[in-house]
Formats: sequence, structure tokens, C-alpha cells
Amino acid sequence: MVIFILVGMLLALASGLYWLTGRWLSLYGIPVKKWNIRLLRVGAVLAVALLCWLWRMTLLIALHLMALFFLMDVGAFVIRRVGRKCREERWYRTFRSIYHSGLVPVCITCLLLGFGAYQIRNIVPTEYTISTDKVQANYRVILLTDLHYDTIQNRNVLKNKIDEINAWNPDLIVLGGDIVEEGTSKTSMEEAFQVLGGLKSTFGTYYVYGNHDRQDYADAASGARTYTVQELQDAIESNGITILCDRWVPVGEELVLAGRNDVSTRDGRAAAKYLLKDADLNRFIITADHQPVETKENAKLGVDLQLSGHTHAGQIFPVGYFTDWFLEPNYGKYEMEGCTLIVSSGVAGWGFPARTQGKCEYVVIDIIPDK
Repeated sequence: MVIFILVGMLLALASGLYWLTGRWLSLYGIPVKKWNIRLLRVGAVLAVALLCWLWRMTLLIALHLMALFFLMDVGAFVIRRVGRKCREERWYRTFRSIYHSGLVPVCITCLLLGFGAYQIRNIVPTEYTISTDKVQANYRVILLTDLHYDTIQNRNVLKNKIDEINAWNPDLIVLGGDIVEEGTSKTSMEEAFQVLGGLKSTFGTYYVYGNHDRQDYADAASGARTYTVQELQDAIESNGITILCDRWVPVGEELVLAGRNDVSTRDGRAAAKYLLKDADLNRFIITADHQPVETKENAKLGVDLQLSGHTHAGQIFPVGYFTDWFLEPNYGKYEMEGCTLIVSSGVAGWGFPARTQGKCEYVVIDIIPDK
């Protein structure tokens, strides 16, 4: 089934690129149905396919150009219909010249992806406040998730944020998974946790696995991992970071932090009902789960706050709207049967070094007494 889907996607992309080259050439009056022009278009499709393999941003550029050329054609059709009697007027001739230049989709693509390249390197804090009658003191929790270290984002971007995060004086730091991934080398993986080991908080830094950290997709993608699961664990723990994999720990006198194994793991994970066995449910219960799932089950078990990531808030416009409509929860703060769910868009993106939807963030949560 997966192979058929991939073949279908490749055929759709090739067809779209073939159409795009034809539309572009036709704007300049080139007869696209001649056999030599058809061969030229096929060659262009193959060249773009090769570039997509060598530099994945080529795919994003091509998809934007196809979508924008289509929208430009729809707009041109409407204007031609509405402006039939205005063809000799200056505004119509100007529109016609701009349309036939074929530069509108190119300019918009450059602006969008330029903005996306800036956004992927601009990490900002997002703040939430939760009041509860389970605590008597104030607590500050910081969530960092989805770094995909040294694959999408320049490594120095994270390094330059460590002092800023420490300046918040957090009580607890949660690393919500996908800190590293299949494209991360062993050296970069070790560097990532060395950098994150510089985070300072009252009760320490805790980590849960995401769907990429252990390079579970490397077998399908390239057949080789750059580091073992044991090497990953050693790098995390040697930097003073505690791994929570289907277990909980007390935090201070009033909090409990539980960490889930990722739902996609090949070995499966413990059922939610066993996660908080023997935990004091009179404390404020926080669950860290990379993917925003099982929140209602957690609520029934007494969880007060769930911290998740994974979705990247769509990352590439307009994907976020579709994930919000069909895969909710997607991003932000949700209330589910007494449990608060916070889904972060992540510190970086995935797949492409650009973000045209949402923001790169770390999350600051203040837990305060309910007055």
C-alpha cells in the first residue's frame, strides 16, 4: 500500500512539473505540443527530479510554483471574463503584460520561502499560565521539542538560546522528543545533548523519546543508523538529563512528571492506565508525550497537564489548516475533560529548512495557585 501511495505521489509530481513547464513556455508563445518541445519538457522534469533528490528545497520550490501558477491562471480566467470590454484600457494591458511575463508566481515563491528561511531561525518564547488548587507555590516549566538537531536548523541557533532560556529561571525543563533524527550524525547527536546539558532549572531536565530520536525510520530510508539506541541513551544521561520512558518521578513536594514512550515505537508502550500506578494524584500531574494523543484517557486518570509536540503546527502553509481541521489537536492550548493539553510547534521544522506557517518556539508554562 505504501509503495502504491509513493508511486502515485511521484506520478502526480511528474505530471505537475510537465504541466508547469508547458504553461511557462506557452506564456512566451512557444508551441508546447511539438515533439522536440515535449522532449525538452520531459528533460526538465527529470532534471528537477534529480535536483529534488540532491536538494530537498527544490521540491518545495516546485510545489509552490505549481500551486501559484494554477492560482494565477484561475485569476486570469476571471479577469478575462470580467474585463472583456476593457481590453484596450491601460489596466488590462498592464495586467496582460505582467501575466505573460510569468514572474508573479516566481516572485511570490521567493518572498514566501525567504520569509520561511527567516522563520526557521527565529525561535521565540510562547507563554501559558495554568491555575490550580493542587499547588501552593508558583512553578515554571519550559518545554522544548522537535529540534531535529543539525538537519534543518543551524546548530548555532540553539546554542545562542541556552542563556535566554536559563534567564527564565525555570523550575523544570522538559525535552519533548525529536531532539535528533535519522539525518543527525553521531557527533551532532552528542553535541545536541551536550548543549542541552547546559540548561539549568531547580528540579532538572527530563526527556521523552519522539518518533525520530532512535532513528526508527533509518532502516526504511537508508538501511543504516548513525548511532545506536544505547549511544543515544548514554549521550542523554551523561549530560545530566533524565529519560522518562513510561514512568513517573516526583518533582518537589507538589508535582509529578510522567513521561511516555512514543506511540509509534516498535516495541509498543505501556497502557495509560498503568502509567501513574502508585503516584500521588493529589499532586499536580504533568505528562510528557511527544505526540498529542490519549489526552482524554490521561484526564480520566487524573492528569492535569499534558505536554506534546510533533505536529510543527503544519510548518508549510497551508498544511497547518488541514492538520487543524482533520488531525486536531494541532497547536496551542486545549482543555479536555479537566486536563490541559499544550501542543508546541517545536524549536525547528522537519524536512525543509523553512517555516511559512506557525513559529519556532520554546514554551514557558507558569503553574500558579488557584486563588
